[in-house]
Amino acid sequence: MQPEHSQPDDNSNSHNFTPNLDHDIGPDMNTQEGRQEVRKATAASAMGNMTEWFDYGVYAVAVTYITAHFFPTEGGTFMALATFALSFLVRPIGGLVWGPLGDKLGRKKILALTIIMMSLATFLIGVLPTYEAIGIAAPILLVLLRMVQGFSTGGEYGGAATFMAEYAPDRKRGFFGSFLEFGTLGGFALGTAVMLALQLMLGEEAMMAYGWRIPFFLALPMGLIGLYLRSKLEDTPVFQEMEEAGEAQQGGSLKELVMQYWRPMLTMTGLVIALNVVNYTLLSYMPTYLETQLGLSSSASLATILIGEVAMMAVIPFAGSLSDKVGRRPMWYASVIGLFVLALPMFWLMGQSFAWAIVGFAVLGLLYIPQLATITATFPAMFPSQVRFAGFAITYNIATAIFGGTAAMVNEAAIDSTGFLLFPAIYMMAACVIGAIAIKFMPETAGASLRGTEIPDALDTGILATVQQDETRTS
Repeated sequence: MQPEHSQPDDNSNSHNFTPNLDHDIGPDMNTQEGRQEVRKATAASAMGNMTEWFDYGVYAVAVTYITAHFFPTEGGTFMALATFALSFLVRPIGGLVWGPLGDKLGRKKILALTIIMMSLATFLIGVLPTYEAIGIAAPILLVLLRMVQGFSTGGEYGGAATFMAEYAPDRKRGFFGSFLEFGTLGGFALGTAVMLALQLMLGEEAMMAYGWRIPFFLALPMGLIGLYLRSKLEDTPVFQEMEEAGEAQQGGSLKELVMQYWRPMLTMTGLVIALNVVNYTLLSYMPTYLETQLGLSSSASLATILIGEVAMMAVIPFAGSLSDKVGRRPMWYASVIGLFVLALPMFWLMGQSFAWAIVGFAVLGLLYIPQLATITATFPAMFPSQVRFAGFAITYNIATAIFGGTAAMVNEAAIDSTGFLLFPAIYMMAACVIGAIAIKFMPETAGASLRGTEIPDALDTGILATVQQDETRTS
């Protein structure tokens, strides 16, 4: 991992493009048209992300139905969670394919392909025949569709974050970028809310028979809406400038990416471990944990998750805006330290009653927000324009595949083998220690320009440059 302001090994980067930062590019935030264009870019990014995480949210809260219809044998819950994890193992392949293409062909084109693949695969899960109808072919088809989802997600998330980061004004990247994660929580919350509403309206017998399929059908119209919104926008101003300068084809091979940018890739890996162990423990595993381990009813567990997610959504834009003022690193430190200190007490609290479960989950969710709110502002800024999509997508998806998608499965297996119900808290605490180490090497990029073929540096154009100027005036 690299020291805070160091640059990557520069053994073959002789084609540096340094833009003229004296003039701005992209939408003019002083005009109504410019503000409207940024809002459209924000909505287009967030809608695609919402579609992606709607699927994950629905699958997470439908594990009991998935188990009954596709894995009706001993150890079925573990197999259903393993299928959830399997889609994450395919994400790095998606990152390896979509990332370099996004740096060469443009962010917009790749995002159009990934959102269609993702929403169609989710829709098809809703029409799959069950194990009772076609035997072993049912779980095989489910696994294949989950792999398609993972492959498309490998490009969707990194592309959407890059798209949003490059459209947002430098000084408000945290605020606008937070709406991508607003879409993440919105997808989870919508999936949870739809499933809860159906349970209350249809009853458990109808849900088990056919009701569990209905939420998966909604993914296709959501994806089409996201595609429509994206089709109304040009590619990002940063990519267009790079393309005009002839740098869009200069990303190089995977070997060159790793050789030149291994330090930011390693730093980001540490951050993603903290981010996604917490994320998938809280948002994906928690419904299963509350039901099977703590004994809450299905409706009570879904209500707990939904209340916490809505609270997180209410706070996330404010956290993103705060990061524009104080920087990304203080926000991350506050989050990982807070989670490390309170993970054990809050998990213990959740086991006391339904009301305390709501409180415990909400506290952990709000402590997680400073990380979640700043992903879009932090991770794309760790790479220069010509490798930004690839660097983000490959690094993020590999780390997520190993430490994110497996979180539910690891937690379930550890509790089953040890009987220790507080294991998820210990797992989150260990991840936060790794994250705290990574933050030490994380560059501060709040306010920094994302233009050009060098790693953005807040000392040059961001909030740290302003601090230095103020110190110079007073000295």
